[in-house]
Amino acid sequence: MRTAALLPLALAAHLLTPAPPPPGPPSAPPSGSLSGSPSGSPSGTAGAVLSSPAALASAGGTRAARGREPRRCAPPAGSREVAASWAQRRLDLPRVWALSRGKGVVVAVVDSGVDTTHPQLTRQMAGTVDLSGTVDRDCLGHGTAVAGIIAAADLTAQGVPFAGVAPEARLLSVKQTNEERGDVGVLAKGIKEAVDRGAKVVNVSAQAADQPDLKYAVEYALWKDVVVVAAAGNVRRDDGAEVPAYPANYPGVISVGSATPDGSRADSSNTATRVSVIAPGMGLTSTWTGRGYAANLQGTSFAAPYVAGVAALIRARHPHLKQAQVKRRIELTSDGQVGAGTGGGMVNALQAVSAIVPGEGAEGAPVAQPVVAPPPPTPVAVQKARELDPDAALVTLLVGGGALVATLLVIGAGVVVPHGRRRSWRPGRKPDVARPYGAR
Repeated sequence: MRTAALLPLALAAHLLTPAPPPPGPPSAPPSGSLSGSPSGSPSGTAGAVLSSPAALASAGGTRAARGREPRRCAPPAGSREVAASWAQRRLDLPRVWALSRGKGVVVAVVDSGVDTTHPQLTRQMAGTVDLSGTVDRDCLGHGTAVAGIIAAADLTAQGVPFAGVAPEARLLSVKQTNEERGDVGVLAKGIKEAVDRGAKVVNVSAQAADQPDLKYAVEYALWKDVVVVAAAGNVRRDDGAEVPAYPANYPGVISVGSATPDGSRADSSNTATRVSVIAPGMGLTSTWTGRGYAANLQGTSFAAPYVAGVAALIRARHPHLKQAQVKRRIELTSDGQVGAGTGGGMVNALQAVSAIVPGEGAEGAPVAQPVVAPPPPTPVAVQKARELDPDAALVTLLVGGGALVATLLVIGAGVVVPHGRRRSWRPGRKPDVARPYGAR
């Protein structure tokens, strides 16, 4: 089977100075510029990189000086052949789709762009934004692969075995880079732009150092009730050093590590970053530029969109849930920790959509409160009332008894009225005693 060419990727170095503890969620939209420039790393490389240890090939000539017309890129063409990914079987997507397909939920892909001509992505698009100042297409293939994992259309009826996690979600492409290495300030702008354009879930498959612009953008998204999913990052190949990756390491972000087909953490998945859950991140298939497909994709870049897709399924099935509740639901329903850097374990799409999670309720629905009946007057209280005032004893008995009757009526109404409403006040049917239990 012919596959897309994959070249080695040199992952960026990060700042080694520990980041100061971030403040709590703001009570108003956080202020601050989103136009800051990235700081240099110890090796002199800058900014954010796409979180994939396997390179996503870009043709020469895509780097353009500011103010100059960029040359046309030649994105790598994918294979015309496609196979189902083990991740689809692991997440048991057909059973999940019986409950939710993510219909109408806008998921932003803040990445290298999306090939909007791909047959499994064309009708999924809710819009495109280019913040890179280059060409309006995906020159790497990275963003197209991420988008496909999230919401590639279900074409199984046409014989296509691959589909996205939430095939009825809408995709918003926010192109923040034309290269494997980008600008953190532009990445921050991309997150804010996605929020302002109505995204309910934002996927960031990139890793960067902690910077104020990026932190403010994430806080802005969370304040706007947007679920932020980010890749936990990968271990550097040169020296194996691990430092926290941002925005994944910020509070409130669903940080995703990479998992192997046996459910364990992939060796390349960063353990220095706080991890919420892990998701399939090795040997994956997804959409690719040139209306094709790529196989053997790996890295936290491609684990994060599986969780972003699950978040879209939840937001479609449970629209009343806030972003923090969606995050909590994903973490609580995962398969369980399997070592360092795995958080709650492998994401469980079916449980995340269908489980009854304590503490959740429909927004605005009245919460039932227990009715406590006042105790009836004791003989001692009655005797004392008689000694003080013979008429007061009668009053005490009448008041106490009346309160008890009123309480019983309230309790009875709480049971009878809802039941009557469900039956539209029709009389119950006399049970057929001759019919065995369970027979219809």
